[in-house]
Amino acid sequence: MQTAQNRINKILGAPFFADVEQAPPDAVFGIKNLYSKDKDPNKINLSVGAYRDNQGKPYLLEVVRKAEELLVQDSKRSKEYLSIDGHGEFKHLSQKLVFGDDSKALQEGRVCSAQCLSGTGSLRVGFEFLAQFFPRKTCVYSSKPTWGNQNTVAMKSGFVCKSYRYWNPAQRNLDFKGMMQDIESAPRGSIILLHACAHNPTGVDLSPTQWTEIMQVIQKRHHFPFFDAAYLGFATGDLDNDAQAIRMFEKAGFQMLVAQSYAKNFGLYGERAGCIHVVAPNVESAKALSSHVKLIIRPMYSNPPRHGAEIVAKVLSTPSLFAKWKEEIKIMSGRIITMRKALRDELVKLETPGNWDHIVSQIGMFSFTGLTREQCELLIKKHHVYLLHNGRISMAGLNSSNVGQFAKAVDAVVRETS
Repeated sequence: MQTAQNRINKILGAPFFADVEQAPPDAVFGIKNLYSKDKDPNKINLSVGAYRDNQGKPYLLEVVRKAEELLVQDSKRSKEYLSIDGHGEFKHLSQKLVFGDDSKALQEGRVCSAQCLSGTGSLRVGFEFLAQFFPRKTCVYSSKPTWGNQNTVAMKSGFVCKSYRYWNPAQRNLDFKGMMQDIESAPRGSIILLHACAHNPTGVDLSPTQWTEIMQVIQKRHHFPFFDAAYLGFATGDLDNDAQAIRMFEKAGFQMLVAQSYAKNFGLYGERAGCIHVVAPNVESAKALSSHVKLIIRPMYSNPPRHGAEIVAKVLSTPSLFAKWKEEIKIMSGRIITMRKALRDELVKLETPGNWDHIVSQIGMFSFTGLTREQCELLIKKHHVYLLHNGRISMAGLNSSNVGQFAKAVDAVVRETS
């Protein structure tokens, strides 16, 4: 009896959290931290998905700078709380950007939206919303591979995560047949997580014909589509083209969720501006569902920040700024395309073993290089090149000054491990 009491006393007297072990580092930010500690003057960071100009510097869009100037000059502006679901004009304009001016769902008032904390926050609110109405046994199917945070966010909301085939490592392209088979064999009523464009990490997107086939199998199996739209404008430089898949689903009459982010296409990484959109069956349902989205947000973060939403709203509502923004998107996506060609050409010139055409056939911010984990580790340790261990690189981290250096490093590790 005394021994048991001593144990209780020992437990009660122990400091809180004393035995908690160090958590593993985040895959992206862990590599970024290693890069920050590296003293080599020629180090290259290709790990973080943030745009850089040709000098390797963060890029503040001119339209963002101009919008901020206009906001500062507005004497009626305040720093009051936004409503739970965010900035009204921001939500309205975001809907039009995603679904298009001719969207039937918008015209009928069947879309409810809430401003969220960029892409991750939009996904989290979206999955928490789905968890209120889908059976707990429902599985979320995401592409293999996918952006790692997607599955983590879904699991935090209580879902079981499974995958559908997407990347063909042997051919370094889309495994469309495997994708179709896995989505069709998924339990009826599963949640299918889809990348709207510029697939992360592979940079491989579906064609309109392939999207049509995916729609058919999702409809046949009564699955629920959830789009992650983090790169509108970054895939092709054309906003309407990059939103094409979402609009195809909307025109076909699907109910769905769309998580939207302005981190990449506005460069508002630190402002956390995003939206969750719910396409409902009718206007009454949209109003009801909106009330439930608010119930999720209120105890989570109460309401979203103003500044990023005000910037986006100012640009999207001002014709001259909107036109300039579209020009800047083309400049950013165009530079990435130029770097893809430059990297492929350098590897060809070096006669690096293997075929590297997939680098130019992929689109968006990332390239799935096909490099092995061993090769990636050698790039980090021997060549001071920082990338994810799965071979994903951010093309925006390359520029005319370092693309040759990177190509030589890749050539070296491929030959060393061949």
